[in-house]
Amino acid sequence: MENNEKKFLESYDSSEFEKVSLTTDALIFSISNESQDNYRKTNKKHFTVLLVKREDYPFKDMWSLPGGFVDVNENLEDSVNRILKRETNLSNIYLEQLYTFGEVNRDPRMRIISTAYMSLIDKNKIGCSLTKQAKWFDISMNEEKNKIELYLKNGDEVLKVVLKRNKNGDLSVSKNNDIAFDHSLILYKGIERLKNKIEYTDIAFNLLPRYFTLSELQQVYELILNKKLLAPAFRRIIKDKVMSTGEYKTGEGHRPAALFKKV
Repeated sequence: MENNEKKFLESYDSSEFEKVSLTTDALIFSISNESQDNYRKTNKKHFTVLLVKREDYPFKDMWSLPGGFVDVNENLEDSVNRILKRETNLSNIYLEQLYTFGEVNRDPRMRIISTAYMSLIDKNKIGCSLTKQAKWFDISMNEEKNKIELYLKNGDEVLKVVLKRNKNGDLSVSKNNDIAFDHSLILYKGIERLKNKIEYTDIAFNLLPRYFTLSELQQVYELILNKKLLAPAFRRIIKDKVMSTGEYKTGEGHRPAALFKKV
């Protein structure tokens, strides 16, 4: 380091700048199964997200994504993994950076910028019990051109958020009494990212067991895309992504279905 630069740093007074805090948030998606009363039907699947009930103010007793402040001597990846372990008991899962959220008034306490991470997991493989404040919520959506209604359900509890899109395509929260901070926006941003990636990557397979039927895989695609897919169109999408195992799924009361795996 040059002497002039060293002198500058030694005399530099950072107190003239307002402080900004940094947090990380984790957006964890999975799939849940709902058993059908009719044994001839395949079990219905639900697209789910992991939320935690806040124990402190602000937004005490409301639901949020697992998240918290980054320590001074901590990098972002270590922060989100530490917080995820503390708040949900999940660890050693792949996390992809989603987006940085920095609206000025997104947190009532102070100026806070958050880097959100996203993961898709098969929750049947996590091998641990969740913390008492962490719950999986089934996701359903009504999407129109400039309006999105998000419904998150866990048992009898249903959370609802209405998002609106302005003429520039930017989203804002129109109605929300259930989800803390701007976490409903983070959730929908994550869903948009999945929609953009699902047709050209193998990201959807993270939500399935190693062996699966094409019907199960199609359900996952339809849940993420929030629309029905015609069988021929779906087969074209996945034809180079899967291969037959030569085995069949049996024991569910209907005709055995061929099992496939990711190429």
